[in-house]
Amino acid sequence: MTVVEADGAGNGEDRAGPDAPADPAASGGDLSGTAPVRGRDPARVGWCWSVPGACVEPLFPARFPARFPARFPARSNAVATGAATPRMPGRSREAGELWRRMVRSAPTPASAPFTLAYALVLLGTGLFVHLGDPRTVHDLLAASSTDVSHLFQRPLLTLLASAVWVVGGFVSLYLPALLLVLTPLERRIGGLRTAGVFLLGHVLATLLTELPVAASVALGHLPHSSLRRLDYGVSYGLIACAGALAVLLRPRARWALVGGTAVLLTVSSLTGVVDPLTGWGHVLALLTGLGCWPYVRRGARRRATAAPADAAADRANG
Repeated sequence: MTVVEADGAGNGEDRAGPDAPADPAASGGDLSGTAPVRGRDPARVGWCWSVPGACVEPLFPARFPARFPARFPARSNAVATGAATPRMPGRSREAGELWRRMVRSAPTPASAPFTLAYALVLLGTGLFVHLGDPRTVHDLLAASSTDVSHLFQRPLLTLLASAVWVVGGFVSLYLPALLLVLTPLERRIGGLRTAGVFLLGHVLATLLTELPVAASVALGHLPHSSLRRLDYGVSYGLIACAGALAVLLRPRARWALVGGTAVLLTVSSLTGVVDPLTGWGHVLALLTGLGCWPYVRRGARRRATAAPADAAADRANG
């Protein structure tokens, strides 16, 4: 028994064509010879088990070359007896393609300098939280807290200092989330606009949650201890950037991102991961990012129109 290729036309017919010699097996002749094989249609070539010169119906017609010509190229020559089985693309090729996509999506100094620099700063402060002296770390975090007391004393410094710390340190999930959100946003609208959206969400969400606390303390509805609370991190700016990125995506991806973010915020609020005040701040940050849609879309259009001109200038200068 040998393996040959057949085109699947007819039942039990000789694939050599109507003008080929008679089947030696049918006439009782010698079975050691091989009948000549005519050219085969690549879209109908299939594998079959046969006695040399007498091919039977193929086990399955190989219609893959016609449907997927790039992945399954058609073969023009018959497979010789004992030849190795052709290699098909497997998991290793898919894993390699996935790895290349991940490398291309990583921030670089050329494509996303703001995201890369900011991630390195957060990584450094996160390492300091885990390796530094606990008392010193606590004092720095308390001094960077965006509570009412610090906002009234030094508002600008407090707002900026609170954004260089990440809750959980360098093992926090906020770091990979920041890379996944800020990198595509910066590539679409640029570093300055991305930083503007981040700061806008961070500042607005902080002020809109802390000013009501100050009013409640002044009216006697909350104790004076509410003026000092530990509140720092990048969550407000990150969620605002996620909302800004959503308006630049296609409708299906847009609603998937907004819906996923809303579900995560709801689950974290119901499970008590964050306090109610911070939960309201997250909602306000998401609405702030979604409200930036004219700003980010205008930036995306300008960047898209400027890219071909810059490429043409580079080719002319090079």
